[in-house]
Amino acid sequence: MKIVIAKDAGYCFGVRDAVNLAYESTEQHGDVYMLGTIVHNERVVQDLSEAGTKVVKKLLEVPEDSPILFRAHGTAHAVWDEAKDQNMNIIDATCPLVREIHDEVRKLAQENRPIIIIGDHGHDEVVGIASQVDDAVVVATTEEAEELRKMKRAGVVSQSTQTIENVQAIINILMTKVFDLRFINTICFPTKRNQAQIKELANKCDVMIIIGSFTSANSKRLAKLSIEINPNTHQVNSKSELDEKWFNGCDTVGISAGASTPDYLIEEVRERIKSFSEKLQEV
Repeated sequence: MKIVIAKDAGYCFGVRDAVNLAYESTEQHGDVYMLGTIVHNERVVQDLSEAGTKVVKKLLEVPEDSPILFRAHGTAHAVWDEAKDQNMNIIDATCPLVREIHDEVRKLAQENRPIIIIGDHGHDEVVGIASQVDDAVVVATTEEAEELRKMKRAGVVSQSTQTIENVQAIINILMTKVFDLRFINTICFPTKRNQAQIKELANKCDVMIIIGSFTSANSKRLAKLSIEINPNTHQVNSKSELDEKWFNGCDTVGISAGASTPDYLIEEVRERIKSFSEKLQEV
């Protein structure tokens, strides 16, 4: 059985840098506090917790003189202001590409354009983007886009990990709703690249395995994209969730992973699938 791992599966550079910064910060400061988990992956959060990071819900929970780490997804503008007002030691792990989306939203607002964000309601990144301006509208689906009233002008951006297909479908509808529409394509390059690799692998492989937490919107989108091409697609969080039966009669397995999935999880899954292949050969 041949096992093919997508070239760029797993951590994107923004997540990798954020996680590395968290480890470096614990070495320098001891305990480091975060508003929520740094990325959507339970193993990464557990490993960081053992190293000295602590998750809190409010800035008030951070002890005096302890650093606060703002996560890769971006942080709401009001939280930034509050932390600065309190002269907190801020460690900024925001992905540079997410920060660019914040900048683009503010530029669009300066053109007096109402802001529409194509993204998941309540997602940390989307909350951070929306907080850059007043009264931003979040649209997750084509059905929600159809419900929007017509308007003279608008500026549109997207959550960085949206699928190209969903963004295109929503933009097609917005073009019938908005006379003067300015769209900035803010799907990040790592997402576009990973989606392209998924499509290629899913067409070539008998079975597809997508590794990523079920709390990760990015991972779930990759799995959905894959299953639309190859119904023999399975999303797993770790090697323990693999089922040997999935690989019966299988010649080629494709593996990819969400942007918050570390390399060691991908290797563990690969080794586990390899062990299934060896057992089948022995039989």
